[in-house]
Amino acid sequence: MKFLTDFFPILLFFIAYKMYDIYVATAVAIASSAIQVGFAWFRHRKVEKMHLITLLLLVVFGGMTLLLRDPVFIKWKPTVVNILFGMAFIGSQFIGEKNIIERMMGHAVELPSIAWTRLNMAWSLFFFAMAATNLFVAYNFSEETWVNFKLFGMLGMTFLFVIIQSIYIARHIQEQPPATEES
Repeated sequence: MKFLTDFFPILLFFIAYKMYDIYVATAVAIASSAIQVGFAWFRHRKVEKMHLITLLLLVVFGGMTLLLRDPVFIKWKPTVVNILFGMAFIGSQFIGEKNIIERMMGHAVELPSIAWTRLNMAWSLFFFAMAATNLFVAYNFSEETWVNFKLFGMLGMTFLFVIIQSIYIARHIQEQPPATEES
């Protein structure tokens, strides 16, 4: 369910683009992201930072796209989001005792410290690669290709990266000694 709610605005953007154009799709993305944030607040009384950042950037870049009637701004939004996340992951190496990836997953998996550092840096590099790839597609292919890439390409790259990350994690999981019952 969380997966669907996370990709709700992207999916609606894609559908609106296929039915209308980039401007309608942009307006739909802004509205659906606002609904996503509002629903999370109404239901849980909290909103994920990722959703807030995405909404803010959608309003700014999407708003510029709509106001100036230039799709280049909405094409830059995924790049800016990915650069910000990449920088946050790198910055987390130097703030606090745990980096972002360990804060997000440390409750579920126990790994050596070096593994957490490598995972965190891998995510940083992944975000920067996604940012660069988005710009490459946006400037070298048609608008329709970019829209398809935004949904299928970025989603596919993310799934592939998560699979690779899972294999890496599986190799480094520290075994917990079995609990013994006391008589």
